Amino acid sequence: MRFVIQRVQNASVTVDDKVTGSIDKGFLVLIGVCEEDNEEIAEKMIHKLLGLRIFADSEGKTNLALKDVGGKLLLVSQFTLYADMKRGFRPSFIRAAKAEQANNLYEYICSRCAAEGYEVQKGIFGADMKVSLLNDGPFTIILDSAEL
Repeated sequence: MRFVIQRVQNASVTVDDKVTGSIDKGFLVLIGVCEEDNEEIAEKMIHKLLGLRIFADSEGKTNLALKDVGGKLLLVSQFTLYADMKRGFRPSFIRAAKAEQANNLYEYICSRCAAEGYEVQKGIFGADMKVSLLNDGPFTIILDSAEL
């Protein structure tokens, strides 16, 4: 499982000219699921995501987590995080999970984050989404379950 976490001042997702999710201060998280992923792996990723301390404290040090600043989550499924570019110039997505498994885990992640008390906004799984953001910093973290 891969999360690309961007600290944002604001972010939104639009599908067919309609906003499906929008946040102010918080994290825009692009979520990639591979065939080996399951709920146990998702739990580890959620734990890291929600504990991530990348907001500045009163001294300007990155010591504060999402909950400390009242931050929100915009969670977007993105199978292209599992693009394999070892051969040629056209990416292969053979390691990306099939749609049913990926959607189930994406929805699981969304519901678990909400159950932890965070405001969760979402994209639409499998849709052609337009993502807008104002990256704060910029501050971007790549979290890969293979490295946990």
